[in-house]
Amino acid sequence: MKSYRKELWFNIPERMAFINITSEVEACLHESGITEGLLLVNPMHITASVFINDHESGLHQDYKDWLEKMVPHAPISQYRHNDTGEDNADAHIKRQVMGREVMVAITEGHLDFGTWEQIFYGEFDGRRKKRVLVKIIGE
Repeated sequence: MKSYRKELWFNIPERMAFINITSEVEACLHESGITEGLLLVNPMHITASVFINDHESGLHQDYKDWLEKMVPHAPISQYRHNDTGEDNADAHIKRQVMGREVMVAITEGHLDFGTWEQIFYGEFDGRRKKRVLVKIIGE
């Protein structure tokens, strides 16, 4: 069995954004030479998410609006985590809601997706450099 590991780096200027990283992940798969196996994509930061869904701007805006209604950033005093001097408690909770990671089957050298599925990096406390792990195992 082969194993492959690579870190992708992102510096999102906005506090919250969704970035389609499917092409970067596919490039990792091609680089790995693995044609049958499993691929894990995981943000290496506790205020970011990786998820699979449709690449449709209206849906992404719906996510942003819904997340901000459910877990508003302000006032920051509403969160005990922010008593430590942080201002990102909402980002931790948004990450929990959107999920930590995704796993995708690899079949015949391709991501074995359903119709319309794409991989997204979700940023909830941007404005600094963060990394995403791509780990692939298989043959």
